[in-house]
Parts: sequence; structure tokens; C-alpha cells
Amino acid sequence: MEFKTVLFYAFSVVLVLAALRVITARNPVHAALFLVLAFFSAAGIWMLLKAEFLAIVLVLVYVGAVMVLFLFVVMMLDINLDKMREGFWGYFPLAATIGVVIVLEMAAVLLRSFWAPEAQVPAASNTIGGTKALGMLIYTEYVYAFEVAAVILLVAIVAAVALTLRRRKDSKYFSPADAVKVKSTDRVRLVKMKSESTRNIGGDAQASGAEQQP
Repeated sequence: MEFKTVLFYAFSVVLVLAALRVITARNPVHAALFLVLAFFSAAGIWMLLKAEFLAIVLVLVYVGAVMVLFLFVVMMLDINLDKMREGFWGYFPLAATIGVVIVLEMAAVLLRSFWAPEAQVPAASNTIGGTKALGMLIYTEYVYAFEVAAVILLVAIVAAVALTLRRRKDSKYFSPADAVKVKSTDRVRLVKMKSESTRNIGGDAQASGAEQQP
């Protein structure tokens, strides 16, 4: 067995295990970190397929930007894990059905490609990792899909910022505009009171003591 084959199986095992931990980890931060590991494993597989550009993009874009955004949102939002787990078994049948359908569709596509006798590999696949070929393909045939993906990512970023800007009850906040407009009269209040002599105060105390005696 070649060394590349050993690396492929090693990366594949790590990728599958990390993907399973993403959906089984109870802590959302741990799930996001396992997703980072899954992305790195997938990038290693892309490197073995000589698609260096795709591997670098996967690490820089998804691990360096998207996953940081995910962790930022997850850690800023106060997610009640106990409340989320209450409806798990209620949604489990629907989720299991959708998962089985996805597995069957992927199996049908993969088995059909494996059973094809003497499949001809196109010559363009040798340069799949080239930046020039990918750029020409993206900005000519898939330019509209590329723009739609950019708009979706922009909307996701705006939504994440909007979620984190909500007011929290456990945080202290003051308006800078109100702090600038404040005046000295609003902070300090002078009250004029009449002075009382100590003689009157002592007489009142003696009178009150006399009233308390039986």
C-alpha cells in the first residue's frame, strides 16, 4: 500500500469521526471546533488530489473566516441547551428520514460512477487545482452562482452582527449621546434647609423620653 493511500484513509477516518462529533457534541463550541478539524482533514484530502488551491481556500475561507463567525455567534448568544434538547426526540423521525434520503441519493450517484466501465477522465482534471483555470470557469460559466453565494454570505454576516447587537439584561450599558448632553445641574442638586439649634434638639429629646415613661 502506498503512502498516499495510507494518508487518504487516515484523513478520511479523522474526517468522518469529526463530522460525527459535530452533530453529537452537546457543547456548541466543541461542535464548532470539531467542524474545524473536519475542514482541515478535508483540506488534506484535497492536497492528496493535487488540488492545492481548493485546499488553501478551504482553510482560509471556511476555517479562517466562516468558523470564526460561527464561534463568535455561538459564544455571544446565550443558548439555553436544556431548552434545545427538550424537542430533540420530537424532530428525530423527520431528521432521520431526511438523512436516509440524502445517503441514498449520494450512494446512487457514487455507485453509478463506480460501475461505469472504463470511465474516461477528462484532461482538464489534471489542472483542477490551478488558479487560472478555476478563475476563468467561475467568472464565465458560474458567475451568477458566484454572485448569489456572495450575497448569501453578506446577509449571513449582517444577520450575525444584528443578533449580537441585541440588548442583554445582564450587561451594563449607557448611551454615549446622553452622557455628552448631561449638565452639572442634572448631577448635583443643592437643597436649602433651615438650621436648628442644639438646645431645641435636646429639649425635644427630653420631652420624647418623658412621654415614653409610664
